[in-house]
Amino acid sequence: MKTNGKNRIKGNGQTSQPLRVEFTHSTAKAVAIAGSFNDWRPGCMPMMALRQGRWLKELDPLPGRYEHLIVAEGKRMPDPSAKATVPNPYGGVNSLGIVSSR
Repeated sequence: MKTNGKNRIKGNGQTSQPLRVEFTHSTAKAVAIAGSFNDWRPGCMPMMALRQGRWLKELDPLPGRYEHLIVAEGKRMPDPSAKATVPNPYGGVNSLGIVSSR
């Protein structure tokens, strides 16, 4: 996850930076994001297919710490662009994104 440099004002008066999740998978037909911000339900957060196997999703969560995984073709995997990971209870790791308020 990375910020795109533009702050957004939330309904509660807080501002945060939108997060862009970018992923590349040359053969995937469907890619989504599952995380603590969507109750780990990838079906509610599909990524948009660009070209040449690139996928994109822009998120606008409230400030806080969020764990997430990329779901490509039904297989969950850490986000390769995440700056940090944390252990998950299944013996793997989740990607960690931190949204700060501005």
